[in-house]
Amino acid sequence: MQTSSDRHEYPAHWEADVVLRDGGTARVRPITVDDAERLVSFYEQVSDESKYYRFFAPYPRLSAKDVHRFTHHDFVDRVGLAATVGGEFIATVRYDRIGAGGTPATSPADEAEVAFLVQDAHQGRGVASALLEHIAAVARERGIRRFAAEVLPANTKMIKVFMDAGYTQKRSFEDGVVRLEFGLEPTDRSLAVQYAREHRAEARSVQRLLQPGSVAVVGTGRTPGGVGRSILGNIRDAGYTGRLYAVNSAFPEERKELDGVPACRSVRDIDGPVDLAVVTVPAAHVPDVVAECGEHGVQGLVVISAGYADSGPEGRERQRALVRQARSYGMRIIGPNAFGIINTSPEVRLNASLAPEMPRPGRIGLFAQSGAIGIALLSRLHRRGGGVTGVTGVSTFVSSGNRADVSGNDVLQYWYDDPETDVALMYLESIGNPRKFTRLARRTAAAKPLVVVQGARHGGVAPQGHAVRATRLPHATVSALLRQAGVIRVDTITDLVDAGLLLARQPLPAGPRVAILGNSESLGLLTYDACLSEGLRPQPPLDLTTAASADDFHAALSRALADDTCDAVVVTAIPTVGEGAAGDAALAEALRSAAAAVPTKPVLVVHVELGGLAQALSAAASTAPQAGPGTGASQAGPGPGVSQAGPRPAEGAAPAVPAQQPPAVRAPEGARLIPAYPAAERAVRALGEAVAYAQWRRDAADPGKVPEYEDIDEKGAAEQIAGYLARGQGLTLGTQETCELLGRYGVHVHRALPAPTPDDAAAAARALGYPVALKATAPHLRHRADLGGVRLDLADEEQLRRAYAELTELFGKPAELRPVVQGMAPRGVDTVVRAVIDPAAGAVLSFGLAGAATQLLGDMAHRLIPVTDRDATSLIRSIRTAPLLFGWRGSAPVDAAALEELLLRVSRLVDDHPEVVAVTLEPVVVAPHGLSVLGASVRLAPPPARDDLGPRTLPAY
Repeated sequence: MQTSSDRHEYPAHWEADVVLRDGGTARVRPITVDDAERLVSFYEQVSDESKYYRFFAPYPRLSAKDVHRFTHHDFVDRVGLAATVGGEFIATVRYDRIGAGGTPATSPADEAEVAFLVQDAHQGRGVASALLEHIAAVARERGIRRFAAEVLPANTKMIKVFMDAGYTQKRSFEDGVVRLEFGLEPTDRSLAVQYAREHRAEARSVQRLLQPGSVAVVGTGRTPGGVGRSILGNIRDAGYTGRLYAVNSAFPEERKELDGVPACRSVRDIDGPVDLAVVTVPAAHVPDVVAECGEHGVQGLVVISAGYADSGPEGRERQRALVRQARSYGMRIIGPNAFGIINTSPEVRLNASLAPEMPRPGRIGLFAQSGAIGIALLSRLHRRGGGVTGVTGVSTFVSSGNRADVSGNDVLQYWYDDPETDVALMYLESIGNPRKFTRLARRTAAAKPLVVVQGARHGGVAPQGHAVRATRLPHATVSALLRQAGVIRVDTITDLVDAGLLLARQPLPAGPRVAILGNSESLGLLTYDACLSEGLRPQPPLDLTTAASADDFHAALSRALADDTCDAVVVTAIPTVGEGAAGDAALAEALRSAAAAVPTKPVLVVHVELGGLAQALSAAASTAPQAGPGTGASQAGPGPGVSQAGPRPAEGAAPAVPAQQPPAVRAPEGARLIPAYPAAERAVRALGEAVAYAQWRRDAADPGKVPEYEDIDEKGAAEQIAGYLARGQGLTLGTQETCELLGRYGVHVHRALPAPTPDDAAAAARALGYPVALKATAPHLRHRADLGGVRLDLADEEQLRRAYAELTELFGKPAELRPVVQGMAPRGVDTVVRAVIDPAAGAVLSFGLAGAATQLLGDMAHRLIPVTDRDATSLIRSIRTAPLLFGWRGSAPVDAAALEELLLRVSRLVDDHPEVVAVTLEPVVVAPHGLSVLGASVRLAPPPARDDLGPRTLPAY
C-alpha cells in the first residue's frame, strides 16, 4: 500500500508504464516506506559486480539504516523511483539535492546527485534510460536544473546511459572516478534520443505480437464452433510456422490434443515458452488467464473477449483493471473486443483472427479500430482479386478493438521499419494522442504512403470503448493538420482501398499532368472532367475507337509514357466485339509491356465490367516482390510488386482463395501490375491523392526554416505575460495590453480610440487625423459590416457626427454599441489570422479571408505551430479563395511577403509563450504594399500539459 511521505503526499502522478527496448513493459513509481522488503529482495538478486559499481566497494547486503534511507523520501529533496515487473523491483534510481561542495541541501539549491542500480537479469533492456527520463522530469518539477553523477571508469554501461541521453554535459576525472554533470532542460538532441528510443521500444513491442514463436489460444471449446475453436482452426489452417497450443480449463486431464494441436488445461501446463496468448474466455474469467500468462512469461495478449468499455461504465472499469494487470507483468494487449491479428509473412503465416481465410501476402499493412470495418477491408481486397483490380495482398493486419493499450501509433512505429510493408492503410475512429500521431505520421509518410479514413467524424464523441482526450478543433481542421503531416486523408473505405492499390503497385507521379487514352470517347471525356475536378491537368483524351487492337493500345500507351509533358496515364477500356478487337489477356499484356518500358510513370485503367481484363492486368497471387535483383520500391515511391505465388496452406487447410473464384491469368515473370477501377471518378480520385502526396514528399525534403527576427522582445513578452497571469488563471487582455504584447513581436495594431460620445469621437478623429472609420465593437456587431455597424472614409467632423447619429439611431445607445474611431487603412483584401492551443492537437495557426468566406463556407487553412517560411507560403495559397489575393480578374495582387511575415510572427509568439492560448487578428487588411491589423484579441491561460516533452509513458489507465 502506498503511503504519504515525510513532507509531501505521495505523488501519484509520477507513476507511469513504459515500454522497454525489448518491447516488454515496466511500471515506474516512487519508492515508499512500504517497499523495504521489495528493496531487500531486489538487492539480493543484484550481482556483486553491480553492487561494487554502485557503492565503489564490496557491499554484499543493505543494512537496516540503508533500507530506511532508501525507502524514506520527502519527494522534494530526496526522491527514489523504482521500475517494477510483476510488482517486484527490477531497477531503482534516486536523487539527493546537494549544495556547494556536494553537501545535502534544500531548495532553492538546484543541483542533485543521481545514482542507479539495475538488476543484472534486466540490464540491456533500456531500463536505466527510461528511469533517467522520469527522474529528470521529477527533478525539473521540484526546481532542480542539474544532475551530477560519479561513476567508476569500468562501469561503461552506466557512463553510456548518461552520455547518450542527449543533455548538455560536462565530464571530468578526479580521484579515479568519472564525474558527469549535465543540465536537465530538454534539448533538440535529448528529444531526438527520446523519440528514437520510443520508436525502437514500441516497434519491438508490436513485433513481439505479430511475429510470435509460439501461440496459445485460451478458451478453445471442447466441441466444434465457438470463437476460440474457430481462431485455433484459422491459425492452424493458415500454416502457422511456430508452436500452437489449445488451452481450456475444462479439458479432461487425459486430453492431450485438439484438432491435431497440443491441448492443455492451463497456460502453466505448457512445456516451453509462450510468446502470444489469444484470449477468448468470457470477460469474468480473463483476470485469471492474464495472471496465468504473466506468471508463465507470456509476452503479449490478443483479447478477443467483449464485455469491457464497449458495455458501459462497469465494463470500462473492468478494462482499466485488465490493462493494469497485464502491464504489471510486462505484457502488452491488443483489444479487448478485438477482431484479431494477421501476419502473412512466409516466415510466420499467422491468422490469429476471426477471418476464416488467410489474406494473400502482399505489401499493404491494414489497421482498423473496428472489427466490422476490418472485415470489410479484408473482404474488399479479397474480392478485388477476383474481378475488379486483380489480386492484391496484405503484409500485416491489426484490429485493435477497444484500443485499450496497443494503438495505431504503436503499429505505425512497427510499419516504419517493416520491410514487408510499402503502404499503410488505417481506419481510425479516434486519435488518442494527436500530437504523437502527427509526429509519427510525418516520419512514416516521408518513407512510405499512409492512407487514413476517420470514422465518427461528426459525432462529437469517441466511440464507446475508446477513452481518449477530446479535441475542440473541427474535423476539417484535424484533416488539414493530418494532410500537413503527409497523411493521405480519404472519406470512405472505398477510397482507402482505391488509393492503397495505386500506391502499392505504381510509382509516384512527378506532377499533375495526365494523358488519357482508350477505346471509348465518352469514358475518356468523363475521365477528363474528373481530372479537372481533382485539380489535375489532363491532356485532351485520345480516342482509339472501339476497333482498337491490343497493338493499338500498346503503341498509344508507349507514346504517352514517352511524352515529357505527361506525368501519369489513365487508360479507359470498354468491352469490344468483332474481329480484331482486343481480348482481355492480349490487352493486359499490351498495357503491361508498354508500362514496363517506362517504370517511373504510373498507369491506371478505367474499365466497364471487364473481369477478365482486371484479372489479367494484375495476374498474380501477391503484390510482394520476389527475392533477387531488381526488387524493391523505386526512388519515386513504392514500386509495383513482382508476382509471386503465396504460401501454401497447411495440409488439410482450406484454400486461401475460395473455390468459386475463377483462377487468375498468370502474368509473365517480373510483369508490372496495373490497378484497374470500375469508374473514372474512383481512378482519378486515387491518382489525385497520389499526386498531392508526391508533391508533399518533394516539399518535405526541404521543410523550410523558422526565421529569426531581431526586433522580437521574447524576454519582455514573458515578463508581461507573467504579470498578467498573476491576476488570474485565464483572462482576455484589454485593447492596450493586447497591442503592447503583440508589439513586442513586431505585430502592430492600427490604433483605435473609444468614442462613448459624439464629442469624444470628434476628439479622437482630430488626434488620429482624417479620414477615419467609425465602428461599433459590441459582440453582436463586431466584424459585421453587412449589418451597417461600420462607417468608412469619414472625411471631416460633420460626416463623423452624422454617422454617429445614424449608428445610435439604428442600433441603440453608445453604451450598447461601444463605438471606436480608427484611422483609415490602405485599401486591400480583408483577411483573418487565428492561433489556438488545443489540448489534444497542440498549437494551430489558421488563415482565411474575413467575412462570409470564413464564416459561411469555412474556407480556412491550418498549420501546426511552429510554422516555417514554406508553411506560411503554402498557408495563404491553400484556401479556395486564394485567387482574390493574387490579382483575380485584374485586381492588384496583395503584399504576400508582408502577410507571410505576419503569420510567422504570430507563430513565434505562440510557440515561444504557450501561455498565449488564443490569438485573433481580424480584420487584417492586406494591401498591394504592406498590411494593417485593424482588430486583435489575445487570451492568456496556464498552458495545457504537453505529454510529448515529458518522459516516455504509455497512456494512463
